Formats: sequence, C-alpha cells, structure tokens
Amino acid sequence: MEKFSKPVMIKMKSIQDTDGESSEMELITEGNLSYDSGRYRVSYKDSEATGFENSVTSLEIEDQRFATITRDGDSPTNLVLEINKKHHCHYGTPYGDMMVGIYAHKIRNELSESGGSLYLKYTIDINSSYISDNEIILDINQK
Repeated sequence: MEKFSKPVMIKMKSIQDTDGESSEMELITEGNLSYDSGRYRVSYKDSEATGFENSVTSLEIEDQRFATITRDGDSPTNLVLEINKKHHCHYGTPYGDMMVGIYAHKIRNELSESGGSLYLKYTIDINSSYISDNEIILDINQK
C-alpha cells in the first residue's frame, strides 16, 4: 500500500475496569489517519473533555501485534502495547508523571485507506500492583 494522510472523523470509546467497577468515556472528534512504512497512525487534538487540553494523542499500529499511544503536550505519555509482552512505560498526568506496566491482551487492526476500526485491550499496573483493565475502541470514517 502506498503512503497517505487524510482528515477523518474519530469515534472513540474508552472502557476502564478497576476491581469490578467499570467506567466509560466516549468522544467524537476530528483527526487524521495516515499510513507509511507498514504502520497506520491515527491522531487527534485532545480537549478539556479528555482532561488533556493542549495535547495531541497519536496511536501508531503495526499489524495485529504492536501499537503505541503517544501524547505530546502538557502531560507527555508513551505507552507501548505488544501482544503477550509487558512494557514499562511513561505516563504523564496533570498531577505528575509515573512509570506504568502495560500488558497487551488484544490488538485488532481493521484499518484501511477509507477508515475502519481499531480495538486495543490491555492491563495497567504500577510497581507490579494491578490498577485496571482497559479497552479502546476506535471507529474511523472519512470526512
């Protein structure tokens, strides 16, 4: 596939389950979908609704096995998701930065030049203590 970059509409649903208590957040925003060198990249500007105003979040996906979530701005973050592997990653918040463990359970990449969907499921821990199970579901459509 040849490289491309285009504006898209992104519908994101984020689910966090902590000790049986589940919380969900949904967001619809404009963003960008691109492809280059075997990787898709989805990016969007964060807002007050996400809690990370003045930041840009990017998800980079390679096949069904590897993804990164990067946030640039006031609370920089770099999470690495690789199926069946744990990565220690930097997570920035408005209250300070921390190192977290990220263990990816599932990556389902159904992206194409016309949009598509992306599903990520992973567990977060801090100092090997369980924090939460997380799911991110993206539906991407051309503008």
